[in-house]
Order: sequence, then C-alpha cells, then structure tokens
Amino acid sequence: MQRRGVFHARRTDAVLLLVAIVWGSSYLAAKTATYALPVLMVLFARYAISAIACLALVAARRRNGRCTRDEVRVGACLGITQAAVLVLETYGVAHTSAANAGLIISLTIVLTPLLDRTAGNGRLPPRFFAATGVCLLAVALLMSGSGFHTPRIGDMLMLAAAVVRAAHVALVGRLTKGRAVRPLQLTAVQTVVGSALFVMPAASGMTTLTQVDAAVWGQLVYLALFCSVFAFLAQTWAVQNSSASRASLLLGTEPVWAVAAGIGLGGEKFTTLAGLGAALMVTGTYWGQSIERAHRSTNNEESPCRTTAPTSV
Repeated sequence: MQRRGVFHARRTDAVLLLVAIVWGSSYLAAKTATYALPVLMVLFARYAISAIACLALVAARRRNGRCTRDEVRVGACLGITQAAVLVLETYGVAHTSAANAGLIISLTIVLTPLLDRTAGNGRLPPRFFAATGVCLLAVALLMSGSGFHTPRIGDMLMLAAAVVRAAHVALVGRLTKGRAVRPLQLTAVQTVVGSALFVMPAASGMTTLTQVDAAVWGQLVYLALFCSVFAFLAQTWAVQNSSASRASLLLGTEPVWAVAAGIGLGGEKFTTLAGLGAALMVTGTYWGQSIERAHRSTNNEESPCRTTAPTSV
C-alpha cells in the first residue's frame, strides 16, 4: 500500500515537472515560429488548433460536456485577457532571447499576490516586497545583456506581459470564486474566443500557412496541443493529486527550463550580467513564493489553484 502511494506521488511529480519543461520550452518554440510566420498568424494558428482539440474533448464527454452559462461568461472574459497576454508574450519573445522571456515572465509569481484581493489575507509581510525587489533587480540585469544600455523592446514587452498575466491570474481567482466552472470547458471557451479575436487580423496572411514547412507546423501544433491544452489539463489533474506547496516547487522550475532550452537548443549565449540576473530571478521568485505561501497558510486560506497558476499558456 505504501509502495503504491510512493509510486502515485512520483507519477504526479513527474507530470508537474513535465508541465514545467513544456512551458519552459514554449518560448523557444514561439520564437522559432515567428521567424517563419507573422506574430498574429502564429497566435491565430495556436488558438485555432487548441480550440479544435478542446471542443473535440468536450464533445467526447457527451453527458457532462456542455458549457454552463457561468463557464461561457467567465471563459469569454478570461479569453480576452489571456489573448492580451499572448500578444505581449509572442511579440516580446520575437524581439528578445527565449531564455530572457522565460525568466522575465516568471515575475508573475510575485506580482500576482500584489494584485489578488480575493483571498482576504491582509497585507503581505515586508519580506515579500524585498523578494519582489530582488526580482526587479534581476529584470534590470537581464535587460542589460552585455552591458547597461537602453532596454530592448522585447524585454519591455515581456515585462508588460508579466504584469498583464498577473492581472489575468488574479481575475481567474475573482471570477471563478464561488462558481462551479470546469477547467476543460473554461479552456475551450477561452480558445474559441482567442480564435475569434485573431481571425480577422490574421486573415490577410492566411496563405502563408500553406507555404511553411512541416517543422513550422510542428512548432504550432506543439504550442497548441502541448503548451496549451495538455499543460493546463495536466496541471489541474496533478494539483488535485498533490499539495499546493509541492506543485508550486515543481512548476516554479519553468524559468530554469526556459534557459536550458534557449541555450541548449536555441544556441543562445548568456553574459555574466545576464547569468547573475537569471540566478537572482530564480532566487527572488522562489523566495517570494515561499513567503506568500506561508502567509496564506497562517491565515488558513490555502488556495492551490492560485498558488500554481500557470505562467505560460
């Protein structure tokens, strides 16, 4: 019995770690796709493929597949904010390194508690703001590249994406609180809304989709099915079978995998300043996350979904 419990725990940890790896690699995949296609076309293709997959899964569950009014309303609202995040992220990663993108977006972890007012846990301790300061210093170092200069547009867009994503995650908590919304149905609505938002801006370039090779299509499918549909559903399942603290620790390795993918697969190089910034970012986000988790725990308001909110879509 004990051996079965250990196996179940390890399987859950493996799923969470796989989600973190997939999300970490998504920045390099998105950056590579934007070499061959316009950003808006990449976004439309990613959303459209995700929507088809989600709707197929919903249809397969005939008995409980239909979306409720709450799921449609909440999903429509979150679909708009999620689309805003992906616009900033995709344009951002197109103009900076995949490693920088994955590190800067992890600011979401420390920004979300500052924007989230649904938990009612009172003011965060001063140590949390110190951790946030470490992360901001890390961003400055990452933006500096090989020396201090005017920040790159891609880094600034990723910084904006982190802020908007934090607001999106806080909105998820606010809109889903007290409502019976299912992850699959909510995701399906969001992907349909995203597809509708990008179909017109991408319409003029639809013919480019027929001109790209199999490698580009592979990246689009990977972004849609693995980085969006699989990662979100796998995360939800794993969190339900693990503790919030354990899930947060494993999912928090995402920026590490983003750096590994950028350097190992993308051939990106890290300067000394950027390397120091990466170390500070990982340290600051882990520190801030642990402080926020302990603060919630002392107030008896543990919220697994909010703690482990995805930083990539």
